[in-house]
Amino acid sequence: MASMTVELRNVEGTEAAMGWAGSHTIVVDRPEGKAGGKGLGFNGGQLLALALGGCFCNDLRYAAHELGVRLGSIAVSVTIDLDGSPLLTTAAKLTVSCETLDGTDPQAVIDKARSICMVANSLQKGVPVTIEAAA
Repeated sequence: MASMTVELRNVEGTEAAMGWAGSHTIVVDRPEGKAGGKGLGFNGGQLLALALGGCFCNDLRYAAHELGVRLGSIAVSVTIDLDGSPLLTTAAKLTVSCETLDGTDPQAVIDKARSICMVANSLQKGVPVTIEAAA
């Protein structure tokens, strides 16, 4: 089994957080005026949608490579529905457009990407989450 860890810390002088994995960083914050947020970065819902869409974009490339298909442009739009208190994501919808360079129907690539998308599959099956204070 593989594992992956990312780190987040507060950004000095703000109430935002900086997250990183390897040499890649991202800022996480609340919208301007919400619980001290300054709108300096993405909120949790946006990050969830970006994780889903970003993973699917990568998996379109993996699927195309495996199927021997070359892709041109890719466009993925992700909409998440939010409801309840505490606020939960109740549904997610991806709208996918991709172009094959040979002009063939990209549906096989989209179907393959759907079957291997780690984030989509994890969300669909449910993921146990443990939250504990550091020692």
